[in-house]
Amino acid sequence: MENLQTIKQRFGIIGNDVHLHHALEKAIRVAPTDISVLVTGESGVGKENIPKIIHSLSHRKHAKYIAVNCGAIPEGTIDSELFGHEKGSFTGATQDRKGYFEVADGGTIFLDEVGELPLTTQVRLLRVLENGEFIKVGSSKTQKTDVRIVAATNINMHQAIEKERFREDLYYRLSTVEIHLPALRERNEDIHLLFRKFASDFAQKYRMPSIRLDENAVAALLNYRFPGNIRQLKNLAEQISVIEESRTITGAKLLQYLPNNKGNFPAVIGSKKESDFSSERDIMYKILFDMRNDINDLKKLTLDLIKNGNIEEVQEENHQLLEKIYSDKELREHDIEVLNIPQNSSSEKDYDYIETIEEDESLSLQDKEIEMIKKSLEKNNNKRKMAAKELGISERTLYRKIKQYDL
Repeated sequence: MENLQTIKQRFGIIGNDVHLHHALEKAIRVAPTDISVLVTGESGVGKENIPKIIHSLSHRKHAKYIAVNCGAIPEGTIDSELFGHEKGSFTGATQDRKGYFEVADGGTIFLDEVGELPLTTQVRLLRVLENGEFIKVGSSKTQKTDVRIVAATNINMHQAIEKERFREDLYYRLSTVEIHLPALRERNEDIHLLFRKFASDFAQKYRMPSIRLDENAVAALLNYRFPGNIRQLKNLAEQISVIEESRTITGAKLLQYLPNNKGNFPAVIGSKKESDFSSERDIMYKILFDMRNDINDLKKLTLDLIKNGNIEEVQEENHQLLEKIYSDKELREHDIEVLNIPQNSSSEKDYDYIETIEEDESLSLQDKEIEMIKKSLEKNNNKRKMAAKELGISERTLYRKIKQYDL
Protein backbone atom coordinates (compact mmCIF):
# COMPACT_ATOMS: atom_id res chain seq x y z
CA MET A 1 0.00 0.00 0.00
CA GLU A 2 1.30 3.44 -0.95
CA ASN A 3 2.00 5.88 1.87
CA LEU A 4 0.37 9.25 2.41
CA GLN A 5 3.20 11.38 1.01
CA THR A 6 3.37 9.32 -2.19
CA ILE A 7 -0.39 9.69 -2.71
CA LYS A 8 -0.22 13.47 -2.20
CA GLN A 9 2.57 13.79 -4.78
CA ARG A 10 0.83 11.47 -7.25
CA PHE A 11 -2.46 13.36 -7.19
CA GLY A 12 -1.04 16.86 -6.69
CA ILE A 13 -2.58 17.35 -3.25
CA ILE A 14 -1.05 20.27 -1.31
CA GLY A 15 -1.37 20.72 2.43
CA ASN A 16 -0.39 19.43 5.85
CA ASP A 17 -3.68 19.91 7.71
CA VAL A 18 -4.44 17.07 10.11
CA HIS A 19 -8.07 16.78 8.93
CA LEU A 20 -6.93 16.55 5.30
CA HIS A 21 -4.44 13.83 6.23
CA HIS A 22 -7.16 11.94 8.12
CA ALA A 23 -9.45 12.00 5.05
CA LEU A 24 -6.66 10.77 2.75
CA GLU A 25 -5.64 8.00 5.15
CA LYS A 26 -9.26 6.88 5.36
CA ALA A 27 -9.47 6.72 1.55
CA ILE A 28 -6.25 4.66 1.39
CA ARG A 29 -7.53 2.17 3.96
CA VAL A 30 -10.92 1.68 2.33
CA ALA A 31 -9.63 1.46 -1.26
CA PRO A 32 -8.85 -2.31 -1.37
CA THR A 33 -12.43 -3.15 -0.36
CA ASP A 34 -15.66 -2.85 -2.37
CA ILE A 35 -17.37 -0.74 0.29
CA SER A 36 -19.48 2.19 -0.95
CA VAL A 37 -18.04 5.56 0.04
CA LEU A 38 -19.72 8.95 0.46
CA VAL A 39 -17.44 11.99 0.24
CA THR A 40 -18.81 15.12 1.92
CA GLY A 41 -17.61 18.71 2.05
CA GLU A 42 -18.30 22.15 0.64
CA SER A 43 -18.08 22.91 -3.05
CA GLY A 44 -14.52 23.50 -4.20
CA VAL A 45 -12.66 21.49 -1.53
CA GLY A 46 -11.40 18.86 -3.98
CA LYS A 47 -13.83 15.98 -3.36
CA GLU A 48 -13.13 14.62 -6.85
CA ASN A 49 -9.64 13.49 -5.75
CA ILE A 50 -10.92 10.93 -3.23
CA PRO A 51 -12.68 8.57 -5.72
CA LYS A 52 -9.61 8.71 -8.00
CA ILE A 53 -7.40 7.66 -5.09
CA ILE A 54 -9.81 4.88 -4.11
CA HIS A 55 -10.04 3.54 -7.68
CA SER A 56 -6.28 3.67 -8.31
CA LEU A 57 -5.53 1.70 -5.13
CA SER A 58 -8.27 -0.91 -5.62
CA HIS A 59 -8.30 -4.20 -7.51
CA ARG A 60 -10.51 -2.43 -10.08
CA LYS A 61 -7.76 -0.01 -11.14
CA HIS A 62 -7.39 -1.60 -14.60
CA ALA A 63 -11.13 -1.39 -15.30
CA LYS A 64 -13.23 1.65 -16.20
CA TYR A 65 -13.48 4.71 -13.98
CA ILE A 66 -16.43 6.97 -14.87
CA ALA A 67 -17.23 10.28 -13.18
CA VAL A 68 -20.84 11.46 -13.46
CA ASN A 69 -22.06 14.92 -12.41
CA CYS A 70 -25.61 14.13 -11.34
CA GLY A 71 -26.52 17.80 -11.00
CA ALA A 72 -25.61 18.56 -14.63
CA ILE A 73 -27.85 15.93 -16.25
CA PRO A 74 -31.50 16.87 -16.90
CA GLU A 75 -34.01 14.93 -14.83
CA GLY A 76 -35.70 13.52 -17.93
CA THR A 77 -32.55 11.87 -19.28
CA ILE A 78 -30.57 10.88 -16.18
CA ASP A 79 -32.08 7.36 -16.00
CA SER A 80 -31.07 6.79 -19.60
CA GLU A 81 -27.55 8.11 -18.93
CA LEU A 82 -27.01 5.90 -15.89
CA PHE A 83 -28.84 2.70 -16.88
CA GLY A 84 -29.20 2.94 -20.67
CA HIS A 85 -32.34 2.62 -22.81
CA GLU A 86 -33.96 0.43 -25.45
CA LYS A 87 -34.65 1.60 -28.97
CA GLY A 88 -38.04 3.31 -29.19
CA SER A 89 -38.41 3.63 -25.41
CA PHE A 90 -38.98 7.40 -25.76
CA THR A 91 -38.95 10.08 -28.44
CA GLY A 92 -35.47 10.33 -29.90
CA ALA A 93 -34.37 6.85 -28.79
CA THR A 94 -33.45 5.68 -32.30
CA GLN A 95 -31.16 2.91 -31.10
CA ASP A 96 -30.17 0.95 -28.02
CA ARG A 97 -27.81 2.72 -25.64
CA LYS A 98 -25.61 1.40 -22.86
CA GLY A 99 -25.70 3.30 -19.58
CA TYR A 100 -22.75 4.09 -17.33
CA PHE A 101 -23.47 1.13 -15.04
CA GLU A 102 -23.22 -1.25 -17.96
CA VAL A 103 -20.12 0.39 -19.45
CA ALA A 104 -18.31 0.55 -16.09
CA ASP A 105 -18.97 -3.11 -15.22
CA GLY A 106 -16.04 -4.28 -13.11
CA GLY A 107 -14.87 -0.71 -12.47
CA THR A 108 -15.78 2.34 -10.41
CA ILE A 109 -18.46 5.00 -10.86
CA PHE A 110 -18.11 8.37 -9.15
CA LEU A 111 -21.50 10.03 -8.63
CA ASP A 112 -20.78 13.68 -7.96
CA GLU A 113 -23.59 15.83 -6.47
CA VAL A 114 -25.53 12.66 -5.69
CA GLY A 115 -27.92 14.69 -3.55
CA GLU A 116 -29.37 16.18 -6.76
CA LEU A 117 -30.67 12.80 -8.02
CA PRO A 118 -34.45 12.62 -8.60
CA LEU A 119 -36.33 10.30 -6.24
CA THR A 120 -37.23 7.89 -9.07
CA THR A 121 -33.56 7.55 -9.98
CA GLN A 122 -32.69 7.03 -6.32
CA VAL A 123 -34.93 3.94 -6.30
CA ARG A 124 -33.05 2.50 -9.29
CA LEU A 125 -29.70 3.27 -7.69
CA LEU A 126 -30.73 1.60 -4.45
CA ARG A 127 -31.45 -1.61 -6.37
CA VAL A 128 -27.96 -1.55 -7.88
CA LEU A 129 -26.41 -1.13 -4.45
CA GLU A 130 -28.51 -3.89 -2.89
CA ASN A 131 -28.15 -6.66 -5.47
CA GLY A 132 -26.19 -5.29 -8.45
CA GLU A 133 -29.23 -5.29 -10.74
CA PHE A 134 -30.68 -2.63 -13.02
CA ILE A 135 -33.21 -2.37 -15.84
CA LYS A 136 -32.75 -0.22 -18.92
CA VAL A 137 -35.35 2.45 -19.69
CA GLY A 138 -38.04 0.85 -21.84
CA SER A 139 -36.93 -2.71 -21.05
CA SER A 140 -38.29 -5.44 -18.79
CA LYS A 141 -35.08 -7.45 -18.71
CA THR A 142 -32.97 -7.34 -15.55
CA GLN A 143 -29.24 -6.96 -16.06
CA LYS A 144 -26.36 -7.52 -13.66
CA THR A 145 -23.43 -5.19 -13.04
CA ASP A 146 -20.40 -5.30 -10.76
CA VAL A 147 -19.64 -1.64 -10.04
CA ARG A 148 -18.11 0.07 -7.04
CA ILE A 149 -19.90 3.33 -6.24
CA VAL A 150 -18.22 6.37 -4.73
CA ALA A 151 -20.57 9.33 -4.27
CA ALA A 152 -20.02 12.94 -3.24
CA THR A 153 -22.26 15.75 -2.06
CA ASN A 154 -21.99 19.29 -0.71
CA ILE A 155 -25.48 19.39 0.81
CA ASN A 156 -26.59 18.41 4.31
CA MET A 157 -27.94 14.92 3.66
CA HIS A 158 -29.80 14.69 6.98
CA GLN A 159 -31.75 17.83 6.13
CA ALA A 160 -32.45 16.46 2.64
CA ILE A 161 -33.81 13.27 4.24
CA GLU A 162 -36.01 15.26 6.64
CA LYS A 163 -37.43 17.22 3.70
CA GLU A 164 -37.98 13.94 1.80
CA ARG A 165 -35.64 14.96 -1.00
CA PHE A 166 -33.35 12.01 -0.44
CA ARG A 167 -34.11 8.43 0.56
CA GLU A 168 -32.83 7.47 3.99
CA ASP A 169 -32.17 3.85 2.99
CA LEU A 170 -30.12 4.99 0.00
CA TYR A 171 -28.10 7.36 2.18
CA TYR A 172 -27.07 4.55 4.53
CA ARG A 173 -26.21 2.32 1.56
CA LEU A 174 -23.98 5.01 0.05
CA SER A 175 -22.34 6.09 3.29
CA THR A 176 -21.02 2.75 4.51
CA VAL A 177 -17.85 4.79 4.92
CA GLU A 178 -18.10 8.60 4.96
CA ILE A 179 -15.06 10.75 4.21
CA HIS A 180 -15.29 14.45 5.02
CA LEU A 181 -12.97 17.00 3.44
CA PRO A 182 -12.44 20.19 5.47
CA ALA A 183 -13.20 23.64 4.08
CA LEU A 184 -10.21 25.80 3.14
CA ARG A 185 -10.86 28.22 6.04
CA GLU A 186 -10.40 25.23 8.39
CA ARG A 187 -6.95 24.61 6.88
CA ASN A 188 -5.49 27.99 7.79
CA GLU A 189 -1.85 26.88 7.61
CA ASP A 190 -2.34 25.51 4.08
CA ILE A 191 -3.83 28.66 2.50
CA HIS A 192 -0.56 30.52 1.82
CA LEU A 193 1.14 27.29 0.78
CA LEU A 194 -1.56 26.62 -1.80
CA PHE A 195 -1.47 30.20 -3.04
CA ARG A 196 2.29 30.02 -3.61
CA LYS A 197 1.88 26.74 -5.52
CA PHE A 198 -0.83 28.20 -7.76
CA ALA A 199 1.18 31.40 -8.32
CA SER A 200 4.20 29.32 -9.37
CA ASP A 201 2.09 27.23 -11.75
CA PHE A 202 0.60 30.29 -13.44
CA ALA A 203 4.02 31.94 -13.68
CA GLN A 204 5.20 28.95 -15.69
CA LYS A 205 2.01 28.81 -17.73
CA TYR A 206 2.10 32.49 -18.74
CA ARG A 207 5.93 32.71 -18.77
CA MET A 208 6.27 35.53 -16.26
CA PRO A 209 7.83 36.00 -12.79
CA SER A 210 5.83 34.56 -9.94
CA ILE A 211 3.87 36.97 -7.73
CA ARG A 212 4.73 37.30 -4.03
CA LEU A 213 2.60 38.48 -1.11
CA ASP A 214 3.97 40.87 1.51
CA GLU A 215 3.18 40.40 5.22
CA ASN A 216 -0.03 42.44 5.12
CA ALA A 217 -1.25 40.55 2.07
CA VAL A 218 -0.57 37.20 3.74
CA ALA A 219 -2.52 38.36 6.80
CA ALA A 220 -5.44 39.44 4.59
CA LEU A 221 -5.33 36.13 2.76
CA LEU A 222 -5.46 34.10 5.97
CA ASN A 223 -8.31 36.23 7.34
CA TYR A 224 -10.58 35.67 4.33
CA ARG A 225 -13.32 33.00 4.52
CA PHE A 226 -12.98 31.68 0.94
CA PRO A 227 -16.57 30.49 0.41
CA GLY A 228 -15.42 29.01 -2.90
CA ASN A 229 -12.59 27.15 -1.14
CA ILE A 230 -9.59 25.90 -3.18
CA ARG A 231 -11.30 26.67 -6.48
CA GLN A 232 -11.68 30.32 -5.48
CA LEU A 233 -8.10 30.53 -4.20
CA LYS A 234 -6.78 29.20 -7.50
CA ASN A 235 -8.89 31.67 -9.44
CA LEU A 236 -7.59 34.49 -7.23
CA ALA A 237 -3.94 33.52 -7.87
CA GLU A 238 -4.54 33.43 -11.63
CA GLN A 239 -6.29 36.81 -11.71
CA ILE A 240 -3.51 38.56 -9.81
CA SER A 241 -0.78 36.82 -11.80
CA VAL A 242 -2.22 38.02 -15.10
CA ILE A 243 -3.50 41.50 -14.19
CA GLU A 244 -0.94 42.99 -11.79
CA GLU A 245 2.29 44.41 -13.20
CA SER A 246 4.05 44.50 -9.86
CA ARG A 247 5.15 41.07 -8.71
CA THR A 248 4.90 42.08 -5.04
CA ILE A 249 1.30 42.23 -3.86
CA THR A 250 0.39 44.43 -0.89
CA GLY A 251 -2.45 43.86 1.53
CA ALA A 252 -4.44 46.79 0.10
CA LYS A 253 -4.03 45.47 -3.42
CA LEU A 254 -5.06 41.94 -2.44
CA LEU A 255 -8.22 43.19 -0.74
CA GLN A 256 -9.38 44.58 -4.08
CA TYR A 257 -9.61 41.00 -5.36
CA LEU A 258 -11.47 39.61 -2.33
CA PRO A 259 -15.24 40.10 -2.78
CA ASN A 260 -17.41 40.59 0.31
CA ASN A 261 -14.43 40.42 2.59
CA LYS A 262 -15.95 39.64 6.00
CA GLY A 263 -12.99 37.94 7.59
CA ASN A 264 -12.43 34.37 8.63
CA PHE A 265 -15.53 34.00 10.79
CA PRO A 266 -17.18 30.67 11.53
CA ALA A 267 -19.59 29.52 8.86
CA VAL A 268 -23.14 28.64 9.78
CA ILE A 269 -23.69 25.14 8.45
CA GLY A 270 -26.91 23.25 8.59
CA SER A 271 -29.01 26.07 10.03
CA LYS A 272 -32.68 26.01 9.20
CA LYS A 273 -33.73 28.82 6.92
CA GLU A 274 -36.79 30.60 8.24
CA SER A 275 -39.17 31.19 5.37
CA ASP A 276 -42.54 30.23 6.84
CA PHE A 277 -45.49 32.53 7.36
CA SER A 278 -44.91 33.13 11.06
CA SER A 279 -41.47 34.67 10.56
CA GLU A 280 -42.73 36.87 7.72
CA ARG A 281 -45.65 37.92 9.89
CA ASP A 282 -43.28 38.90 12.70
CA ILE A 283 -41.45 41.20 10.29
CA MET A 284 -44.72 42.88 9.35
CA TYR A 285 -45.67 43.23 13.02
CA LYS A 286 -42.45 45.14 13.65
CA ILE A 287 -43.15 47.44 10.69
CA LEU A 288 -46.68 48.08 11.94
CA PHE A 289 -45.44 48.67 15.48
CA ASP A 290 -42.89 51.26 14.28
CA MET A 291 -45.53 52.94 12.12
CA ARG A 292 -47.88 53.09 15.13
CA ASN A 293 -45.27 55.04 17.09
CA ASP A 294 -44.72 57.44 14.16
CA ILE A 295 -48.45 57.98 13.75
CA ASN A 296 -48.90 58.71 17.45
CA ASP A 297 -46.06 61.26 17.26
CA LEU A 298 -47.68 62.85 14.23
CA LYS A 299 -51.02 63.03 16.02
CA LYS A 300 -49.48 64.96 18.88
CA LEU A 301 -47.68 67.35 16.56
CA THR A 302 -50.78 67.85 14.44
CA LEU A 303 -52.95 68.60 17.46
CA ASP A 304 -50.40 71.18 18.59
CA LEU A 305 -50.46 72.67 15.09
CA ILE A 306 -54.23 72.95 15.01
CA LYS A 307 -54.29 74.32 18.54
CA ASN A 308 -51.65 76.98 17.82
CA GLY A 309 -52.75 77.65 14.24
CA ASN A 310 -49.17 78.08 13.10
CA ILE A 311 -47.34 75.51 10.95
CA GLU A 312 -43.94 77.13 11.45
CA GLU A 313 -43.93 76.40 15.18
CA VAL A 314 -43.75 72.63 14.62
CA GLN A 315 -42.17 72.57 11.16
CA GLU A 316 -38.66 71.86 12.52
CA GLU A 317 -39.91 68.86 14.53
CA ASN A 318 -42.07 67.19 11.87
CA HIS A 319 -39.93 68.06 8.83
CA GLN A 320 -39.11 64.44 8.04
CA LEU A 321 -41.79 62.63 10.00
CA LEU A 322 -44.55 62.83 7.37
CA GLU A 323 -42.25 61.63 4.59
CA LYS A 324 -41.14 58.71 6.77
CA ILE A 325 -44.73 57.67 7.46
CA TYR A 326 -45.58 57.81 3.76
CA SER A 327 -42.54 55.77 2.83
CA ASP A 328 -43.23 53.28 5.65
CA LYS A 329 -46.79 52.91 4.42
CA GLU A 330 -45.58 52.21 0.89
CA LEU A 331 -43.00 49.77 2.28
CA ARG A 332 -45.66 47.97 4.28
CA GLU A 333 -47.96 47.65 1.26
CA HIS A 334 -45.04 46.46 -0.88
CA ASP A 335 -43.86 43.90 1.71
CA ILE A 336 -47.37 42.55 2.21
CA GLU A 337 -47.62 42.01 -1.54
CA VAL A 338 -44.13 40.47 -1.86
CA LEU A 339 -44.46 38.22 1.20
CA ASN A 340 -47.98 37.25 0.10
CA ILE A 341 -49.36 37.93 3.57
CA PRO A 342 -53.14 38.46 3.58
CA GLN A 343 -53.81 41.97 4.81
CA ASN A 344 -56.88 40.78 6.72
CA SER A 345 -55.18 37.71 8.27
CA SER A 346 -55.14 39.02 11.82
CA SER A 347 -56.23 37.49 15.07
CA GLU A 348 -56.72 38.88 18.55
CA LYS A 349 -53.72 36.90 19.79
CA ASP A 350 -51.43 38.03 16.98
CA TYR A 351 -52.03 41.73 17.51
CA ASP A 352 -52.08 41.89 21.31
CA TYR A 353 -49.02 44.12 21.40
CA ILE A 354 -50.21 46.56 18.72
CA GLU A 355 -52.21 49.35 20.31
CA THR A 356 -55.32 50.43 18.41
CA ILE A 357 -56.12 54.06 17.72
CA GLU A 358 -59.29 55.16 19.45
CA GLU A 359 -62.13 55.53 16.96
CA ASP A 360 -63.92 58.17 18.99
CA GLU A 361 -61.21 60.78 18.67
CA SER A 362 -62.47 64.18 17.59
CA LEU A 363 -60.35 64.23 14.46
CA SER A 364 -59.12 61.26 12.41
CA LEU A 365 -55.55 61.12 11.20
CA GLN A 366 -56.76 61.66 7.65
CA ASP A 367 -58.66 64.79 8.66
CA LYS A 368 -55.56 66.14 10.38
CA GLU A 369 -53.44 65.39 7.35
CA ILE A 370 -55.90 67.15 5.03
CA GLU A 371 -56.02 70.13 7.39
CA MET A 372 -52.21 70.42 7.38
CA ILE A 373 -51.99 70.20 3.59
CA LYS A 374 -54.75 72.78 3.11
CA LYS A 375 -53.13 75.27 5.50
CA SER A 376 -49.74 74.85 3.91
CA LEU A 377 -51.13 75.31 0.39
CA GLU A 378 -53.04 78.43 1.45
CA LYS A 379 -49.98 79.87 3.15
CA ASN A 380 -47.82 79.28 0.04
CA ASN A 381 -50.42 80.49 -2.47
CA ASN A 382 -51.03 76.94 -3.75
CA LYS A 383 -47.39 76.49 -4.79
CA ARG A 384 -46.86 72.76 -4.37
CA LYS A 385 -43.07 72.89 -4.29
CA MET A 386 -42.97 75.36 -1.40
CA ALA A 387 -45.78 73.59 0.44
CA ALA A 388 -44.06 70.21 0.11
CA LYS A 389 -40.82 71.67 1.44
CA GLU A 390 -42.61 73.17 4.39
CA LEU A 391 -44.39 69.89 5.18
CA GLY A 392 -41.15 67.96 4.89
CA ILE A 393 -42.35 65.67 2.10
CA SER A 394 -41.56 65.35 -1.58
CA GLU A 395 -43.53 67.31 -4.18
CA ARG A 396 -44.52 64.00 -5.78
CA THR A 397 -45.99 62.74 -2.49
CA LEU A 398 -47.85 66.01 -2.00
CA TYR A 399 -49.27 65.82 -5.52
CA ARG A 400 -50.47 62.27 -4.87
CA LYS A 401 -52.16 63.39 -1.64
CA ILE A 402 -53.88 66.33 -3.41
CA LYS A 403 -55.28 63.92 -5.97
CA GLN A 404 -56.23 61.39 -3.30
CA TYR A 405 -58.15 63.90 -1.17
CA ASP A 406 -59.45 65.87 -4.18
CA LEU A 407 -58.04 69.13 -2.81
